[in-house]
Amino acid sequence: MFRDGRHVYDVRVYFEDTDAGGIAYHASYLRFAERARTELLRERGVAHADLIAEHGMFFVVRRAKLDYLRPAMLDDALAVITETLAVGGASALLRQSFFRGHEAAPLVVLDLSLAVVRRADHRPARLPARWRAALAGLLMKNDENKE
Repeated sequence: MFRDGRHVYDVRVYFEDTDAGGIAYHASYLRFAERARTELLRERGVAHADLIAEHGMFFVVRRAKLDYLRPAMLDDALAVITETLAVGGASALLRQSFFRGHEAAPLVVLDLSLAVVRRADHRPARLPARWRAALAGLLMKNDENKE
């Protein structure tokens, strides 16, 4: 779903996502973020499967920086908010923030660098126009949110 020019993906923290103390395990956020990006593209009409089938390309994570600010707990309902920071010829920078309920402060902020590579040789490739437009449509409008 899209709200205020940002993509919102809802997820719940299940037992399998937590450590022995019921706190969301750090790697769970990467899985939640991947699902949110997949749904973002699908909802914009440019699914990952289409990028592979039509162009023989796919996204890879080049860099991920996570700031763990507060823990999510077992059974928490989270919203993953995805925004685009920049779109290049063969890459994109995204920010994905994790919120619990209607709380104003994020629990985790993930800054992510994605690259597009060819399936045949894993070399960088130019992002096709439809995918570029889909991601550019979520460019952050508010400079104070950028670091």
